[in-house]
Amino acid sequence: MNKETLLKKFGKNVKIERIKKDLTREQLAETMDVSVNYLSSIENGKANMSLAKVLELSQYLGTDIENLLNFK
Repeated sequence: MNKETLLKKFGKNVKIERIKKDLTREQLAETMDVSVNYLSSIENGKANMSLAKVLELSQYLGTDIENLLNFK
């Protein structure tokens, strides 16, 4: 798996979990203190997050980090 594929799969997982929690990008971005554009870039597989931010994101979404990092 290459970096581009990995980022796209991760972004899709983030979007799925955000929608499950009935959150808009704006709401999640505000909660995480990041820009909506940054969050959009993550969900579209265009930007990378640090592992610390991935952990923080999983906590905000109330999901296990494994759900965000499941690339099957």
